[in-house]
Amino acid sequence: MTQTTTNKSKFLRHSKCNNCGSSDGRAVYEDGSTYCFVCNTFEKQGTEAVDIDDTPSQMQTTINLADRQRDIHALADRGISQKTAHRYGVTATLNKEGEISHHHYPYFDRKSFKQIAVKTRNVADKTFHFEGHGGNQCMLFGQQCFKQGGQYLTITEGECDAMAVYEIFGQKFPSVSIRSGSQGGVMDCKRNYEFINSFEKVVLCFDMDDPGQQSAREIAELFPPQKVSIVKMDLKDPNEYLFKNKRQEFIDRWYNAKVYTPDGIVLGEDTWDIVSKEDEIKSLPYPWEGMNKMTYGMRLGELCTFTAGSGIGKSSIMRELAYHIIKNTKESVGCLFLEESIERTAKGIMSVHGCKPFHLPTCQATKEEKRLSWEQTLGTGRIRLWDHFGSTEISNIVSKVQYLASGLDCRYIILDHLSMVVSAMENGDERKAIDECMTKLRMLVQEQKIHLMLVSHLRRGTSDSGHEEGAVVSLSQLRGSAGIAQLSDMVFSLERNGQHDEEDIRNTTTIRVLKNRFSGETGPCCWLKWNKDTGRMSECDAPISRNNNRRNIKRKKNVVDDFQEMPTNGFKV
Repeated sequence: MTQTTTNKSKFLRHSKCNNCGSSDGRAVYEDGSTYCFVCNTFEKQGTEAVDIDDTPSQMQTTINLADRQRDIHALADRGISQKTAHRYGVTATLNKEGEISHHHYPYFDRKSFKQIAVKTRNVADKTFHFEGHGGNQCMLFGQQCFKQGGQYLTITEGECDAMAVYEIFGQKFPSVSIRSGSQGGVMDCKRNYEFINSFEKVVLCFDMDDPGQQSAREIAELFPPQKVSIVKMDLKDPNEYLFKNKRQEFIDRWYNAKVYTPDGIVLGEDTWDIVSKEDEIKSLPYPWEGMNKMTYGMRLGELCTFTAGSGIGKSSIMRELAYHIIKNTKESVGCLFLEESIERTAKGIMSVHGCKPFHLPTCQATKEEKRLSWEQTLGTGRIRLWDHFGSTEISNIVSKVQYLASGLDCRYIILDHLSMVVSAMENGDERKAIDECMTKLRMLVQEQKIHLMLVSHLRRGTSDSGHEEGAVVSLSQLRGSAGIAQLSDMVFSLERNGQHDEEDIRNTTTIRVLKNRFSGETGPCCWLKWNKDTGRMSECDAPISRNNNRRNIKRKKNVVDDFQEMPTNGFKV
């Protein structure tokens, strides 16, 4: 369909384009016709919209410079010299008083180099209207003035900005402008990709408002890495620098323009402000100083795994940690103890406060003692338990952890234990299930910024003495999948010989750091002795067997003093 773009009618306003969705790219004229400068769609009153780009060769233009009193003048209102205006072919119309009333910016066909359109700017009301057609063959403004190839090409958001850059640099460097404003800039650059990409460096000088900077980023992503730089300006645009005679300031900013990098990519030379900050790392100390010395405490956003053989005391240590958090912070703790009932978990945490094993029938404790321990623990309203009723599917566990974090604001969550979650699967792939569960939990830890303490079992070792007899644990012995070790920030093993003849050794647990993403230190960090009368675990020196035929363990000295004398480097407890 052939459509003439003749439009001598008066421009009225900008409006939304129903064809491309542009919020203000569509010009409305007095005779009812419209033209969108973004998608190049022309529409006469009472006709269907026509995309002019579809039939550029058949377009008739109304560019007739002879029937208008246009001439080349210095654009005094924009600070553009007559020499620069002449180079770009920009003309002006004078009013009766001899003042410039309109600027006329020519646009040329990329193949024939013939002028095919003109954009006119009304100086008084700063509105634009377009005559002729843009089409797929339309060059960037000013492109006809420069040969392909060279060291630098500057692209701006407006015609006067392109001429301003050319003027500021003394007519030395090529400078062009997109035709359709920030919203159509990407399409303009795609159509003239070969010309733009022929230059070694491309510098974008777009308006400093959000649409201008967004358009600059989108255009930069069209071209190879390291080619495009984006100028950051204090003033609105290059023409304002020229008009206010701040040429050197603009030149400095132009030369200091940073090469564009996609979102998320940070250049090393831009990191000084990050690394020079004296940030305090907020950590909550463990209740045992040997662990603090090696790990610097526990931090939100970390996933820490505790592993041991059966019956070593993992749940007892988890209850100690839950109580420690309640007594030393104002945060809530979520407790998912999947191998025991709500009553057992509740009494276990109460026992830590009361220093009495309330869950044992032989415990000599009054009702008042139990009530006081309950008030100081579960009665605080900051311990959240889950009565799972045997429902331990992965999706259910993950959803409960998410609810504890986001719904109940628990910053610390204990999941005891992972092996029970995957063992509930019938005819399932345990390794795959563990990987799936660990990946989802790792994502939750990062998204919710929680500290997750996860308990995992071990697979049976090959040595003569098993884990229940104090065998040293390694990362490779984690049950089911390497994903546990890979996705955990810390991995602790609990080692205790529960069958040793000597009670002192039988009741002492070695805590070993198997993985430490924070400081890198690994190895034995502390020893905990269980008191059968109080049910509590307290830090002690490494036990030494009285039987020389037994394996001796070197005594760890001055653990607390060593930790207190360490430089903290911003570590806050």
